[in-house]
Amino acid sequence: MLHVLPTGIKRIRHYGVLASACKTDKLKLARLALQMPSTNPLAQESAQAFMARVARIETMQCPCCKAGTLKVVATLPGYTVADTG
Repeated sequence: MLHVLPTGIKRIRHYGVLASACKTDKLKLARLALQMPSTNPLAQESAQAFMARVARIETMQCPCCKAGTLKVVATLPGYTVADTG
């Protein structure tokens, strides 16, 4: 029960640098204050490419039969890297 907080206590991640509402802006300010280089948007790769390179996991392979491949039938609109501006 150590991971359960008492009533009225908020988790730290809801506040400060890692707060979801302003994480991008606060992390930029923290990097600037620590004199760290900014992130390189060209160095970012897709999760699919990362899994193939690092873990050698084929993400489009069927997890049940390990023989067939998965096919994208629909894409839901949502958050993308391009939306961060």
